[in-house]
Amino acid sequence: MAEGIITLTSANFDETVKSSTTPILVDFWAEWCGPCKTIAPVLTEIAKEQAGKVTIAKLNVDEHGDIAQRFNVMSIPTLMVFHNGEMKKRMIGAKGKTQLLAELAEFIPTKS
Repeated sequence: MAEGIITLTSANFDETVKSSTTPILVDFWAEWCGPCKTIAPVLTEIAKEQAGKVTIAKLNVDEHGDIAQRFNVMSIPTLMVFHNGEMKKRMIGAKGKTQLLAELAEFIPTKS
């Protein structure tokens, strides 16, 4: 997995999401998904640039379908933002970096 990105599994999903001290963006993806591959480098960039402000995590829906099913993931990539252990936002489809950062703005603290 890319640097700065956490790999989630059925075994560690709940604890990782609940214990995160920052908002956590979970990318529900699969190896065969073209748009998932398109968005992967964007998520890597955001993980590096926003380290300490937001956590980026990936969950392979083919390997951990129980989690995908629990959150009604019907198409991928689906991105969900969890904050304080609760799902706060859902985005479906690949997005560019600018659009994704705009979607995340409400969760990322800005410098004052």
